[in-house]
Amino acid sequence: MDSSPSVFDVIIAGCGPTGAMLAAELRLHDLRVLVLEKETEPVSFVRIVGLHIRSLELMAMRGLLDRFLVHGRQRPAAGFFAAIPKPAPQGLDSAYAYLLGIPQPVLERLLEEHAVELGAQVRRGCAVAGFEQDDEGVTVELADGERLRSRYLVGCDGARSTVRKLLGVGFPGEAARTETLMGEMEVGVPPEEVAAKVAEIRETRFWLRPFGNGVYSVLVPAAGVSDRAEPPTLDDFRQQLRAVAGTDFGVHSPRWLSRFGDATRLAERYRIGRVLLAGDAAHIHPPTGGQGLNLGVQDAVNLGWKLAAQVGGRAPDAVLDTYQAERRPVAEDVLDNTRAQMELSSPEPGSQAVRRLLTDLMDFDEVNRYLIKKITAIDIRYDFGEGPDLLGRRLRDIDVKTGRLYGQLHRGRGLLLDRTERLTTGGWSDRVDHLADPTADLDVPGLLLRPDGHVAWIGDDQQDLDDHLARWFGEPVG
Repeated sequence: MDSSPSVFDVIIAGCGPTGAMLAAELRLHDLRVLVLEKETEPVSFVRIVGLHIRSLELMAMRGLLDRFLVHGRQRPAAGFFAAIPKPAPQGLDSAYAYLLGIPQPVLERLLEEHAVELGAQVRRGCAVAGFEQDDEGVTVELADGERLRSRYLVGCDGARSTVRKLLGVGFPGEAARTETLMGEMEVGVPPEEVAAKVAEIRETRFWLRPFGNGVYSVLVPAAGVSDRAEPPTLDDFRQQLRAVAGTDFGVHSPRWLSRFGDATRLAERYRIGRVLLAGDAAHIHPPTGGQGLNLGVQDAVNLGWKLAAQVGGRAPDAVLDTYQAERRPVAEDVLDNTRAQMELSSPEPGSQAVRRLLTDLMDFDEVNRYLIKKITAIDIRYDFGEGPDLLGRRLRDIDVKTGRLYGQLHRGRGLLLDRTERLTTGGWSDRVDHLADPTADLDVPGLLLRPDGHVAWIGDDQQDLDDHLARWFGEPVG
């Protein structure tokens, strides 16, 4: 273990959902964590964001889901892929098979509060201006000249990440070809008139979807509006609605207004030495399918326990290296499926022909199910070597004798779920919990769960289990 003095174990740049979730994950392992956020105040615009199934599972694993449910609205897990309206598949492999729509300020506040409750420090109005790393840590310089010392630095500072740029990591991909306006506002015409007009329009990047109380989510192409460097205005929306629909629907009283492009980029590396990237700092893509926030939160849960083990000297470098090895291919897949969805949104005849064909194909349950599982991230399987199909996948929240499985994962530790009642965690009991339960709803004798809920081992042989405990959790104690 590195014994040189450090003010912090980990400094995180950015207190969005990814940064806040990572801070909380690190605090579960008692690391000294500082989160630097350049904005002085939390986000205030009331944009509704969606937590997909896999993110809901992670919240349940950390005992957070009830906090979110009281502020959100549940919707069926349906219609995500290219906004093609198909019903939710029946019997999805999750106890949380729905979308939770929740206001973005509430989501970010709850995650930040969770991190602070666990002991993370958050400093607002502090921007990273530079850093230098050496064999023992990272010296971070703030915009006001203050210098801080940490063992590791993680850039969770968004698409224009300062950390990524200073680190010199390439961010290849495609620049934006199309831009779209998106916002929430009230309309000044009856709902029937809105619905009738929307039904007439063939433009796929166009909708007015009711939220209730006269408020609509509005999406419309941004071609020809004001400078993209400036925030869009309500007049921009009115102009584009008239261009596309022949009416501006009397829109007024906006809750929030934004513009997004279809730029698609992926960091060449997620780690150089003691500096890592997560969330939008590592990958950007169009928001179609609502995957971006979820992808970042899932990055954080994958990284947190690994980085904590590295700081604590309990795991070899190979464990931290699995962060990039596992998460970068997931991001590549998300980038590809958003590229495909954007093509299906093009008004070009060929794209529309493919969209009609896919719409027909999604009437087959297997196709619809495949795409929903992809968007919601419950189909991910990390490569842990040969073994049963469950190996490398996350385990659903099953019934166990203590209640629900995810209730055993609140502390961010590993878990041995043992139906044989003969296995033991031995010298790893300080890092891995043991639940002996012959009644557990499983068709395998035993399995080892990592702190992120992915199955790292299946079997009933103690020596084989010990080998895998050492692989993921380091050397035993005693």
